[in-house]
Amino acid sequence: MTKNNDDDVANFTRELQEQIMAELRRTYSPAVIDHWQNPRNFRKLEAADGYAKNTGSCGDTMEMFLRVKDETVTECTFQTDGCGTTAVCGSVATELAAGKTFLEALGAVSAAEILRVLGGLPESSVHCAQLAAETLRRALADYLYRKNEPWKNSYRKK
Repeated sequence: MTKNNDDDVANFTRELQEQIMAELRRTYSPAVIDHWQNPRNFRKLEAADGYAKNTGSCGDTMEMFLRVKDETVTECTFQTDGCGTTAVCGSVATELAAGKTFLEALGAVSAAEILRVLGGLPESSVHCAQLAAETLRRALADYLYRKNEPWKNSYRKK
């Protein structure tokens, strides 16, 4: 390939990326794009105090992992096999839960709150916020269950 061809390919690639980002900005808020490009807490948390795995209506699966100390969520992480919007919602849910007490997290993290933080989502993606909120609620419930019956921890399977 010649230098001119390399420059043409580079220019074409840059223009295409700019067009894609312009289209994304017409559909999604800056918060959505930020969490999509820089998802927070996207990892498995070993020896979690609370865990849940949930499959949404679209078939996407999300897992959430909690670490709790003195009834405060000190760490909240997630993984998903879902689309970018599902990852965005999981990212926001983990940020909303971290640093809150168990009860604050239970009350504060809802699909409506995730959507508020993101500045909304297209109607076709609202179920992603519901999946993230429900998965977090289940992880909190798992924490409570394990806390009240710690002997069952040794029988736990993932």
